[in-house]
Amino acid sequence: MADRMGRDDGHLRSQITVIIPALNEERWIAGTIGQFDGADIRELIVVDGGSTDATVEIARAMGARVLRVRANRGRQQNLGAEHSTGAILLFLHADTTLPDGFESEVRETLSAPGVSAGAFRFATDARGWRMRLVERMVAIRCGMFEMPYGDQAIFMARDTFRRLGGFAEWPVMEDFDMIRRLKKQGRIALARGTAMTSARRWQKEGIWRLTWVHQMCVLGYYLGVPPDQLERLREAVR
Repeated sequence: MADRMGRDDGHLRSQITVIIPALNEERWIAGTIGQFDGADIRELIVVDGGSTDATVEIARAMGARVLRVRANRGRQQNLGAEHSTGAILLFLHADTTLPDGFESEVRETLSAPGVSAGAFRFATDARGWRMRLVERMVAIRCGMFEMPYGDQAIFMARDTFRRLGGFAEWPVMEDFDMIRRLKKQGRIALARGTAMTSARRWQKEGIWRLTWVHQMCVLGYYLGVPPDQLERLREAVR
């Protein structure tokens, strides 16, 4: 009996809640939710930011728990975490697919000594040398600086998330800010597998243009530019 209780308690401590912030993602949300059929997770929560398309209806029809709040990815992710029951929180963009066996990779990554959080390796569904170069740049950034971004499916213990007070409720850079705070708690580790994200943003806005915008936002963050001004900068150059 004691052995069984110990195993049950360990399983509870390793249960995963997947939190997906979404806004007008009817094209992607079914595939993103569908990847969790049969997955060993505690729950899946979609936090909608006021979609005017069929995102909410699709998510509910597929069995996801749906919460609604005014659009702001940091706020959406915080609301999902507030209503979660899993001991591990995994924040997933609505156009990203996780590798097979992601559950064991998440648990293994977080169990390593000194690790405060983790993420997956980065790839997109686009072809061509330009996107391969972007992926290589991301790999270098993560390897040298331990700085994964939100499209790499950041995950951490729920207790760690609470201790840090959650995401900054900013329109941009909320993932960057969270990783910087997590680094003060311990190492940010990459799982073995790769999260495959849609290249739609790079295809729509241009690879080099979008990369430049990202770097300007990072620079603005370090210079103390208010997040709402960074959001206006991002929108102005689109």
